[in-house]
Amino acid sequence: MTFATQSVRTERNVTEVCHALLDGRSDDILVVGPSPAVIEGLLDALDDRTDPPTIRLLAAESVLKAFVRDFTDAATLADFVAADVVSLSVSADLFDGPLVLTDDEVVSVVSTENRSAILSTDDETFVATAREEYTACWENAEPFSLRTPPLSRVHETMNEEFGSETTADFERMRASLAHDDASGGLDEVDISLLAAAKNEVLLYDLSTWGESVGLASRATFSRKKTQFEDAGLIETEKVPIDVGRPRLRLLLGDDRLRDATDLVATAEELLADADV
Repeated sequence: MTFATQSVRTERNVTEVCHALLDGRSDDILVVGPSPAVIEGLLDALDDRTDPPTIRLLAAESVLKAFVRDFTDAATLADFVAADVVSLSVSADLFDGPLVLTDDEVVSVVSTENRSAILSTDDETFVATAREEYTACWENAEPFSLRTPPLSRVHETMNEEFGSETTADFERMRASLAHDDASGGLDEVDISLLAAAKNEVLLYDLSTWGESVGLASRATFSRKKTQFEDAGLIETEKVPIDVGRPRLRLLLGDDRLRDATDLVATAEELLADADV
């Protein structure tokens, strides 16, 4: 798809391009064929807005699936979906893109190794035609369902169930994972277990919460607990109850974790040494 370019704006990266795209916008925006980098940039730009526009993302299923593999990305996206700011659909069609369509403009986002640019046109006939064509594509596309809970819901319910210190420990580890491209493979279940063990939470309470909020099944929490126990990261102690089998209290199992300023890095080192 080609069109006469009437304006060009160059930025240092895709995130800055997305901020420029949303600057001053309050209308409905249709984004077609976004890359993971464009989705991430749009979410970053939306996070800065108190009156964000609504955004419809029409993407290849493979792109959205790749994007939501990361917990922070998926949970942040889920927050905007839950707030009815972002909606998601997938299509098997191959689109020229990324394209951003507003009521009065069609924008193409072009990136090179070092810079990104906005190429746009406000030709009324072209904009109307493009908007009609891609709106039809949106309406014929399949909705994309997120399985990851909104990050705000994870924080809110964790705080209600286990208190602010457990939530703060979880959030510090989540932020560490989000900024560590070389992460050793810890995920949201792992860091919730570590936060719970640091604060001596019962495994039953943690797994029940995790399944209820949509983080993972109780079986997954149990399996990860066993893996961490085998590696020496956590220990458990039995807590008698009035009826039924004793519950297990989670405890940190290594002094290096108790004293660590970066629980994620220390846990990854211990897991690597244990080779489990």
